[in-house]
Amino acid sequence: GTGGLPGCFWHSSDILSTAGYDCIIQHLNNGRKNCKEFEDFLKERASIEEKYGKDLLNLSRKKPCGQSEINTLKRALEVFKQQVDSVAQCHIQLAQTLREEARKMEEFREKQKLQRKKTELLMDAAHKQKSLQFKKTMDAKKIYEQKCRDKDEAEQAVHRSANAVNPKQQEKLFVKLATSKTAVEDSDKTYMMHVGTLDKIREDWQSEHIKACEMFEAQECERINFFRNALWLHMNQLSKQCVTSDDMYEEVRKSLEACSIEKDIAFFVNHQKTGQTPPAPIMYENFYNPQKSTASQGKAPGPNLARSYHETSLVYQ
Repeated sequence: GTGGLPGCFWHSSDILSTAGYDCIIQHLNNGRKNCKEFEDFLKERASIEEKYGKDLLNLSRKKPCGQSEINTLKRALEVFKQQVDSVAQCHIQLAQTLREEARKMEEFREKQKLQRKKTELLMDAAHKQKSLQFKKTMDAKKIYEQKCRDKDEAEQAVHRSANAVNPKQQEKLFVKLATSKTAVEDSDKTYMMHVGTLDKIREDWQSEHIKACEMFEAQECERINFFRNALWLHMNQLSKQCVTSDDMYEEVRKSLEACSIEKDIAFFVNHQKTGQTPPAPIMYENFYNPQKSTASQGKAPGPNLARSYHETSLVYQ
């Protein structure tokens, strides 16, 4: 239709102009470049995701995080480490998915490039043929116009010599006029033939231009649709990554809900207790008077040295 490419990229004032066609080709080239930029963006995002995933994996596997915790909190921390590990794997997997999407974009670009190539070659040939024929036609026109001027001059020369007495000179002029008339007829035929050929070539080119524009428009519709869908899919993948990560974090939250402060304290007591009886108080022991002393820490008293010494004193007195 007139609103599409075929009806809007002519150049009415110049048969040789390819401005409209060149403008379309430039637009298509820009479109291909835009697809390449998105493809490179996906590849770079994939590298970022992969690096993040690997760094997270290293953190999860090598860095201790509450390693001496016990019982329910220990189990929750184990789930936490497992899920961080899983989130890391998801990011590495996402990197693969993004590279696959970039590859699909590359394939699409290459497919369109090959499809276009054939049409572009046909159009380049049509432009070349039109240009060559235009030059031949203009050259033929120049020759035809020159022959017309030569004939006009020959006619004027004959008129001027009408009263001349030299019949030989007149004969010469008549021969020249006859020759120039033949030359005009010949050049006129050649010129008309070239104009006809040019018009046939112009019609063929016009038909090819319309077909090329229709093909390019269909291709551009396909490209915009493909690009839009690729971007949409990319967003879905990133959303899915977030949902998957949140599901994994939810597992950690569930394990934290199962944590019991009382159970962890009881577990510690049961497994690490050292005894239920506290030590007895240390009692005062009188060195000279055992009666004033009581057994320390429930132990039997040792030999009463003070008493023995006192008794010995009495014996010697």
